[in-house]
Amino acid sequence: MSQICVGAVNYLNARPLMFALPQLLPDADIVVDFPSRLADGLAGGRFDVALIPSIEYLRQPGLRIASDAVIACDGPVRSVKLYGRVPIERVETLALDEGSRTSAALAQILLRERFDLKPSLLPLPLDSMPVDCSADAVVVIGDRGMLDPGEELAFIWDLGEEWSRWTGLPFVFALWAARPHAQAARIDRTLADARDEGLTRLPEIARLASSEVGIPESECLSYLRDNLEFHLGPRQQEGLDRFYQLAKRHGLA
Repeated sequence: MSQICVGAVNYLNARPLMFALPQLLPDADIVVDFPSRLADGLAGGRFDVALIPSIEYLRQPGLRIASDAVIACDGPVRSVKLYGRVPIERVETLALDEGSRTSAALAQILLRERFDLKPSLLPLPLDSMPVDCSADAVVVIGDRGMLDPGEELAFIWDLGEEWSRWTGLPFVFALWAARPHAQAARIDRTLADARDEGLTRLPEIARLASSEVGIPESECLSYLRDNLEFHLGPRQQEGLDRFYQLAKRHGLA
């Protein structure tokens, strides 16, 4: 039986998908990294399956969605933010969190579609906080997106909430994508089983993650339980299709 190499994310929002995976897929080599790096690793053949930004599934031909286990929201997501230092109509520079690509595309789509804005793009390095850059607006994702920004801001967008208000649809931030593999059926089944097991253990996940991510246990639990969705159902698929249409329209994929 060939070795399976899995690319995984250590953000709090991914832990329900990951928590039981080492036990359910004991022969796998599980590598933890940032979503953007996982996408590059999957494209380069480093991984057989990886939890990647949903935009990267559109950008990389030859991949398939492995199971219906995803990271999505249907309303406020809390961990994906657009911080604005100037009123929205004056945004000329936009810093993008280098850890993600879906949120970067989402922010640009919302700014273009709703405000006809196409700001110049700057990077927000993985080891930086929003206060470290001077852009008019900053996209921040993951655990640091749930922390206090540390400065006064003209506006704060929760990008999940903004998408939901505008489209009436859920938004899928990340999904399992896979390259062709002899054990595809087993991989897909195990990823779904790991998700199902993780969802039964949210209090334990929140307790273990709290001190590591610097967020109170009760907030970790409410975030996982109340803000996130982990199933790719018909409405989530509709939201994903709508996102892909817009990404193509704006040359983002």
